[in-house]
Amino acid sequence: MAQLSANLLYTAFFMYLIGTAFFGGAIASKKKSGKFSTVGITLTIAGFLAQSGYFIARWIAGGHAPVSNLFEFTTFFGMMLVLAFIVLYFIYKTSTLGLFALPIALLMIAYASMFPREISPLIPALQTHWLWIHVITTALGIAILGMSFVAALIYLIKVVDYSKKGKKPFWLEFTLFTLVCFIGFIIVTAGFEASNYEANFQYVDKKGEDAFVEYHLPALVGPYQGELLTEDRMGALVNLPAIINTKKLNTVLWSIFGGIILYGLFWAIARRPLGVVLKPAVRKVNLDIADEIGYRSITIGFPVFTLGGLIFAMIWAQIAWTRFWGWDPKEVWALITWLFYAAYLHLRLSKGWDGEKSAWLALIGFAIIMFNLIGVNLIIAGLHSYAM
Repeated sequence: MAQLSANLLYTAFFMYLIGTAFFGGAIASKKKSGKFSTVGITLTIAGFLAQSGYFIARWIAGGHAPVSNLFEFTTFFGMMLVLAFIVLYFIYKTSTLGLFALPIALLMIAYASMFPREISPLIPALQTHWLWIHVITTALGIAILGMSFVAALIYLIKVVDYSKKGKKPFWLEFTLFTLVCFIGFIIVTAGFEASNYEANFQYVDKKGEDAFVEYHLPALVGPYQGELLTEDRMGALVNLPAIINTKKLNTVLWSIFGGIILYGLFWAIARRPLGVVLKPAVRKVNLDIADEIGYRSITIGFPVFTLGGLIFAMIWAQIAWTRFWGWDPKEVWALITWLFYAAYLHLRLSKGWDGEKSAWLALIGFAIIMFNLIGVNLIIAGLHSYAM
């Protein structure tokens, strides 16, 4: 059953990839693009069904909902992004949405696949039905919110004028560079994994006790008072306090370096910013529709996230830790996410912040979501560290 789930995930990945190509064909075609779009959405739905099969098969194989670690959660998040896109596509019939939404879902799935994929038994704290109630609802909420990011990215690529120097071209290009860093992470991690790189360190943990950690990337940052135990491997350039998960931070740093190299290669070939290269892909976009998609995604995603990320989370926290709130890093960033999108809705409804202003806010909101997913999970130690 575990092998079946893996095969179904691979199948979904390639269907999304081919579907992206057909949506690209729909945009590039000078004639009627209906056939390309029909094939693209058909492949997307088939891929979603395959990934749903992966989810069910892995649930059966493991005996619990497959959302208990970073691989499972991020993979499920990617699946919910695809679901949100499918629904929005049938409402708005916008092929450009598929050309941007599917690659982001693909990045999430590929990113997840770089983490341990083994099916492991749940620790006692997770052996409850609140696991799937809380996590699945949260993932669905942030996926719907994520579609506002897709719409905002499309909107800004079309309206931002790169011929004028200023903050707007810089921040849009920085957003695109961040997406390139995901690709850098995938390439770097896969490369060192293929070479069977391994370096073991002994260090002092938060309790002041000796502990051991295994690195699968050369150590740019190492654990507190870390000592390299593996011969012929690079020692840490810098040792950091025990409160920081240095192994995961090391992965983030390598992702950034990989992104810089990839972006540099792209610039050497294209001689233009990535946002300029992507402008032809959004030439058919109706800005009012893009703006509406972004706004509707938030009006739907916000209450879903509120339910899963705050209400269900607090109920489970009361059951598991006998308190509704404890200022754990994950809880804090969930609250920050909620407050930001609440502010977005306030500014949109009462101050008239629509169009470009709304798009920039959607980009910031998704950055907060991604920091919660990556930065908090990978770097900051807390009660939710088991979710890694």
